[in-house]
Amino acid sequence: MPLNHESFAFKYTLSATAAVVAESVTYPLDLTKTRLQIQGEVSKHAEGSSHSRPHRGMLATAAGIAKEEGVRKLWQGVTPALYRHVVYSGCRMSFYEILRERVFKKNPDGTFPLWKASLSGLLAGAAGQFISSPTDLVKVRMQMEGKRRLEGKPVRVKNTGHAFRQIVMEGGVRGLWSGWVPNVQRAALVNLGDLATYDTAKHLILSKTTLTDNYITHTLASACSGLVAALMGTPADVVKTRIMNQPTKDGKGLLYSGSIDCLVKTVRQEGFFALYKGLLPIWARMAPWSLVFWLSYEEVRKLTGTSSF
Repeated sequence: MPLNHESFAFKYTLSATAAVVAESVTYPLDLTKTRLQIQGEVSKHAEGSSHSRPHRGMLATAAGIAKEEGVRKLWQGVTPALYRHVVYSGCRMSFYEILRERVFKKNPDGTFPLWKASLSGLLAGAAGQFISSPTDLVKVRMQMEGKRRLEGKPVRVKNTGHAFRQIVMEGGVRGLWSGWVPNVQRAALVNLGDLATYDTAKHLILSKTTLTDNYITHTLASACSGLVAALMGTPADVVKTRIMNQPTKDGKGLLYSGSIDCLVKTVRQEGFFALYKGLLPIWARMAPWSLVFWLSYEEVRKLTGTSSF
């Protein structure tokens, strides 16, 4: 049976495959980013006392994880992260292509206007992230376990399955979507930066230069998309991480009532630039992630006989 290159399942499989490769290679930077974003956050204990955690930079944080917890802990939470990208990247890329090809439609010359690319990126990213939000919540919880053990706190989750069960026990099925609002906001912004920038940059390079549709063009376009995505998505990523990591009672957060409350408290207590905590590792991860993903994605498309993105 010949492959149906236009089917949702085919597009989903291609993007999920490329995402697994990219996530496996760059995951330690994501863990480092998450730890950085929690720094400076006020920790409230049951007895009502609070303290601020000491600050570390990106390299010191990564080195500290390897030294204090073990090198393997740099991949703590990678299993739900891979689950998340199989769902998230598969959905976002498939949705984007459907919007580009069937809803907004390209121009007769094959170009896709920036406003259409931006809107498609927003919608595809938001939809893909909403569907995959439970796996993201589990990933964040697992990423923080090593630090909790070093601080003498009780183990919160043991593995991926246990994390899912604990979240459901604490807040019901709805608890799996804790933090979904900032999660979706962040994904919408990141995909606006990533998908729209890559799509636009690639076709501008092809039309304005003598470069052909090969790995050089894909590398240049991915470099642009990684930078724009990091700048647009970091504030929402900080809010998302803090909301997902906060302790809960009866399914409700004990530190923040929602994304706006978290945003206001973060700026008020730590200053505006606290919203860009983790920007360097986010970009340092997003740049190679984008490079590996887009090169893999374009190559897989080529190997399967489908057209270039």
